[in-house]
Amino acid sequence: MSELPVRCRWVNEDPLYIRYHDEEWGVPVHDDRKWFELLILEGAQAGLSWYTVLKKRERYREVMNGFDPEAVAGFDQRKIDEWMADPGIIRNRLKLEAAVKNAKAFLRVQEEFGTFDAYMWKFVDGVPIPGRRIRPEDVPARTEISDRLSKDLKKRGFGFVGSTICYALMQASGMVDDHLADCFRFGESCGMPASAQPRHAGESGPHRIG
Repeated sequence: MSELPVRCRWVNEDPLYIRYHDEEWGVPVHDDRKWFELLILEGAQAGLSWYTVLKKRERYREVMNGFDPEAVAGFDQRKIDEWMADPGIIRNRLKLEAAVKNAKAFLRVQEEFGTFDAYMWKFVDGVPIPGRRIRPEDVPARTEISDRLSKDLKKRGFGFVGSTICYALMQASGMVDDHLADCFRFGESCGMPASAQPRHAGESGPHRIG
């Protein structure tokens, strides 16, 4: 029986979640449409689990025109009322109103910086930060950088962008590599060789999932 790859502890057995962890989480994002998707979904996650949001992502993509910020910026109260009747997304009026508000702010950032991507990556000088976390409890909920990002986004008119949400955004987008040190994905986004990856003291083999 072949051993399964070691993954971060937060991944459950759902193939959807495994695929997200293996193929998306922590991979550096440089596409503005993807940035807008993450911004909307991370805001929707507030108070909930990412797994809950991920299961609804495809419906979000449908009702938000493929996460097109220009389209979402033009939505009115009638559209928000339609969303509130849709069980396929998270029906929280404040979060849905923030999605439209954030789309407008997103376009303003694009106008100022050329791309939202350029704006975001300036907070880490364009280079992913290797977290080098050994245990799940080593992963912070927020950092000094996420504090600064949150403050700046709020100043620019964004909502649902507290520091904890911003740090989750940084993790998902690869601005910081918070795959645990024994996860098979650790270091890939930062170009860190396997030989440089820290390991749990005393571990003789990989963990199994499931």
